[in-house]
Amino acid sequence: MSPPQPAPTRRTIRRQQLREIVPLADTTIYDMEQRGDFPQRFYLTCRCVVWDLAGAKAWVEMRREASKAKAINRAPARIWRGLVAQAVERAAGIR
Repeated sequence: MSPPQPAPTRRTIRRQQLREIVPLADTTIYDMEQRGDFPQRFYLTCRCVVWDLAGAKAWVEMRREASKAKAINRAPARIWRGLVAQAVERAAGIR
C-alpha cells in the first residue's frame, strides 16, 4: 500500500500574466469580479494578488462557447458609430 499522495498545487498567476490571457483593462476585470462574472483574485501576501490559472482559462473557454452560441450581448452598432463620430468631431475641433 503506497502512502497517500498530496493534492496537486493549483497554479496561480499574477496580474501581468492574467492580462496576457485576458486582454481586458484592470478596471473591467475588477468590475466583473465584483459582479461575480470573473474568477476572484486572492492575496498570497498583503501585496501579492493572484488568480487561479485554471479559473482564468475556464472563463476564457466559457466566453468562447457563449460567443459561438451568440449568448453574449454586444453593443448596438449605432452607439459605436455615434461615439466614433463624436471623437472625430472633437479631434477636428468641431465640438
